[in-house]
Order: sequence, then structure tokens, then C-alpha cells
Amino acid sequence: MKLSMHALTWLFRVSRPSRTPRPTRRARLYAAVATALLLLAAPVPALAADASTAPLTVPALTNWTAQPGSYVLRPGVRIVAADRAALATARTLADDLRSAGHGVVPVVRGPAHGGDIEIAVDPAAPAASDLGAEGYQLRVGSRLSVTGATATGAFYGTRTVLQLLAQGDRIPAGSTVDTPAYKERGVDVCACYIHISLPWLENLVRDMAYHKLNQLLLELKVKSDVHPEANTWGYYTKDEIRRLVALGEKYHVEIIPEINSPGHMDPWIQNRPDLQLTDSDGVKQPARLDITDPAAFDYYKSLIDEYAEVFPATSWHMGADEYMLGSDFAKYPQILKYAQEKYGANATPQDAFIDFINRVQAYLASKGKKLRIWNDGLTGANTVPVAAGTTVEHWLNVAVKPSQLLAEGYPLMNASYSLYLVRGGFHSDTESLYDQSWDPRSFEGEKVTSSKGITGAKISLWPDNGRGETENEVTAELTPALRQVAQATWGDPHPDATYADFTARGQAVGHAPGRRDLTHVPVTAGTYTFTSGGVREDFTVRRTADGYASLTSTASGKCLETISGKLTINVPLDPGSSVTEETCAADDTLQRWEVQPAHGGYTLVNAITQMAVHIADDSTLVQYPPDQQQPSVWTLTPVV
Repeated sequence: MKLSMHALTWLFRVSRPSRTPRPTRRARLYAAVATALLLLAAPVPALAADASTAPLTVPALTNWTAQPGSYVLRPGVRIVAADRAALATARTLADDLRSAGHGVVPVVRGPAHGGDIEIAVDPAAPAASDLGAEGYQLRVGSRLSVTGATATGAFYGTRTVLQLLAQGDRIPAGSTVDTPAYKERGVDVCACYIHISLPWLENLVRDMAYHKLNQLLLELKVKSDVHPEANTWGYYTKDEIRRLVALGEKYHVEIIPEINSPGHMDPWIQNRPDLQLTDSDGVKQPARLDITDPAAFDYYKSLIDEYAEVFPATSWHMGADEYMLGSDFAKYPQILKYAQEKYGANATPQDAFIDFINRVQAYLASKGKKLRIWNDGLTGANTVPVAAGTTVEHWLNVAVKPSQLLAEGYPLMNASYSLYLVRGGFHSDTESLYDQSWDPRSFEGEKVTSSKGITGAKISLWPDNGRGETENEVTAELTPALRQVAQATWGDPHPDATYADFTARGQAVGHAPGRRDLTHVPVTAGTYTFTSGGVREDFTVRRTADGYASLTSTASGKCLETISGKLTINVPLDPGSSVTEETCAADDTLQRWEVQPAHGGYTLVNAITQMAVHIADDSTLVQYPPDQQQPSVWTLTPVV
């Protein structure tokens, strides 16, 4: 089979061997979804624990001193902010208690009384020297008392309170000083090429914070005012990003953007051949930025500047991976020429690549930001070092080992492939990692003895086969993996004797308050007449196992699907491409739809493309991003 250039650029990730054969992955995935739906539908009882054991949380409490008695959440409870610095945290806790079904809890200032929940931010507290930037002290007695040396620490204490109250209104008395082992605890989401819905990302932010994860790295496209030629679908509007960033700030999750460069740049430069690298045969490479062209560097800087309008993060991720995937520097003699002209006769093509990284680093430093890169581009074939202070995220075993990067003083984050979740591909074996007591010192190809210099670890989500799984299916796989990495980066990576016990711990604490149930289908199964404008047709609505709707035409017996047009990572992402009726297939994710309530009826949004059905002038159905064409609103009349 002849691969397109796009397919070739993704081949390396798609073809990585799975560590554990998964011949029944789809069956186990649906089982996981079904389990998740059951957990959403009914409360999970807390596991039994005697008075000498810590109450259940994820991550597990790093220490716990049990005391006689208990705290009981009763009507009339107040949240008392002991100081002004605690007010924002107290208000967020009140919002979450209301979302969790505990009613309206007032936030007040002043002395705390029995039954109250007291929040304090006190850098001079007796335990402050042990708390650091993110630790907290929790005391449970006649009232709940949370103290942090910083607002972030106090916030994490309130996440523990919410987890304990998720298991019942009575909390055993005791105290803890709870602090994280690593400063970066994260999730990486490649919302590149394929759009991931904003509600899904918002759910992720809430669940991350609930489990004390603090860093969301997003490779994504923001709709550009400066470069409208780059606005192919998959983008987010600036207002959508502002909304997501605001939620992250409220929940102490820093959202760090990534535009992968100088490779994987086709989402940005496919319509800019003047910026594309040209090989020795004169062929343009739409996924590779020409690192020898000053105009290409200026273009990338302009993207950084535009993203800064909506991302206040202090870091920037430039990717810097797989630049020569499927090719090699020998095909591009101009790169060696550039390197030798700048660094001398002994320079290598790799030096030009590192030079591009360092120019980006210097530009970011001038803006008060720090740079992050993937590790696989650091092959050791360079004479020019990467600029000091650049964080290296290690995912692949290459010649330059983690121990060498640490010895050279680079901040190192563990982004191991063993922590990957790939749509339609490799999935992290969470149970195996737990049984091995995996922690962030265990990199691909090497385990180091000390945690010094290791910033933390993260899960990475990749859409290599964009239609391989729906967002709801990804959630079912992500939830246990998220809890495992939260545990491994905060404290003891193996707090329970068995993985089954750890899984039960996670089920006991559940999901974050305010999290939306994206598996809800707002219409009951049955046959309806769908009417919008001049289009009228009967469809039978069935709920899919992962919480979407399939729509089967009673006239043709076929299912509504979007499949026409150019495929990008196996997904039709061209706005205006047709929505058609095709032979029904239960495993075809492109036949799954979100039926979203709208004024006067419902809109239909494809579960994979995240584009809505629009009625064209000739009455055919097409798909468009909602900011390009208004989604058609359908009235549904039951067929009796």
C-alpha cells in the first residue's frame, strides 16, 4: 500500500510495538465503558477500613494519624476562609460541594465553629516548612481544617475533603501532612489534526485537579487571525481557549500549549509551500518547516506571539520530534550547508536542527517563558548543545540516555511510551505498571537511581487512528491510567496490596464534582421524524455502548455517516464534506452522533469529526465546524 506523506509522518508512532498483545481490546474497551457508566449511575460504597488506617483517597495520603471520633457534614455547615488568600479556594470548594449534591454552603470570614470547614493559607503556620508549594495539612475533628503554605496547597487539601465526602458524610477523625513527590504531574493531549470537544477537555481538567495533577500539555491549533490560510479544521477559537484556561486557573491546572516544529508542521504550513523544506529532488515537504529559512523562523515566532494572547502559561512546548521521520538529512544538503556556515566545517546537519531549537528557546526567554521539547531529536549527532534550562520530555529510548541528560543538568520529565494511550493503537498497561511499582525514575530504556532533576511524569494521548475510538471510549481507558500516574507522581506508587484494591480505591472516590456526563443521550431510543428546513426523514435512534446515538434511515435501512472527502489520520476533516447514508456497522465510529439540545430542537454532531450537520442550499447534508456554518436544528417527532 502506498502511504501518503501524512500517513508516513505518523507511521513511526502507529507502528510502535505493543508491549502486551491485546487481541480482545475492543471487547475489553466496551466492558470498561459499561463499567464506567454503571459507576456514574450509582454511588460506589466506601471500602471498609479500621480506625488505624487512612481514609481512602487518590493519591493515597502520604501519612495519617488516626484519632477518636469523626467529623459529620450536617445542615448549616459553613466554609470559613481564615484569611483573604483563602477566599478563592473556599469559593471553589463551595461550588464543588453544590455540584456534588451538598447544597449551597456559605463562605464566610471569621472564627470557625464546630461543624465548619476552615480553609487557611498561612506561610507561617507551624507545618508550613514541611508543606512546600503544594502540600497541605488536614485536621479532622469536630470541624475540618485545611491549611496550606500557599493557595495551591490549600486547594489540594480541599480535593481531599471532596474525595472523603464522596464516600459519605462522616469522616474519621485524624490528621495528615500531605505533600507531592514530584512538581510536574500531568497529561498530554494531542488535539492536533482532530478536534477534541471542549466539554471533554473541561472534564479532564476537573478530574486532573481532583486527583492532584497540575499540568495539561495541549498540542493544538488555535484559529489564527494572523495566518487565516492555516485555518484548516481541527482548530479552537480563542474564546474557547480562554474558557478552558480560566477553568485551569480556577483548578490549579497549568495549560501549556504546543505547536510541534520543525516537523509535523503540516496543520500549519500545508498551504504555505514557501515555508516547506525542499528535498534534493525539488519535492516540497508539507510536514517539515525549512529551518534554514529566516522567514520560516519568523512565521513560527508569530504563532508563539498569537498563542500568548490566550495562553498565559510560563512554558511553551515546541515538540522537536521526528523531524526526519521517513527520510534523512542527506536528502537536504542545504541543512548541512547552513550548519557549516554558522558553526564551522565540523558541524553536522543535526547542529542546524539544534540551532532552530535554541533560537526558539532564546525568543521564549525574551518573553519570560521556558522551553520544552521531546527527547528523540537528541541523537548525539550534534556538536551544538541544547540551551541550558530546556526541559526534555523523555518518551523514546535513543542514544542519549536519561542519565546523561540529568548529568548535563537538563530538567527531565518522564513521558514514557509505556504511559501512552493511542486511539486505535497501544494502550498503557496500567495494571502491570502498578504491580511493578512504576515511578518517574523508570524511563524507556533506563531506570535511574535518584529522582533528582526529574520534574515528574505524564500520560500522553495520541490520535494516530483518529476514528479508532470515540472520546467516551478514550475516557474509559484514561480514568485508571490517570489515577495510576497521579499516585506514582504524588506519593507511594503502590499503596494497596493488589491492583484490584487500588482500582476499588479509585471507584470509592469517583470523579470530580461538576464533571459532565458526556454519555447521556437526551432522546429515548425509538423512531422519529427528523425535520429541518425542507428536509424530512424518519430515523431510528439507538444508543451505542459508548454513549452516542446511531441514526438508521427507515427508508434506506442505512446509517447516517460522514465519510467523504480527504482523510486525515483516517478521519474526513474537510468542512463542507458530505454526510451520507452508508451500510450500518456497529464498530464504525463515524456512524456515532451526539444529539445535542438546541433552541427549538436538536443539532447533530459527529462523535469523531466534531462537526455538525448543516443543510446545504441543494438540501444535501454536509458537515461544518459550528463557527463556519450554523448547525441545522432538527425537530424530532415520534413515529407512532
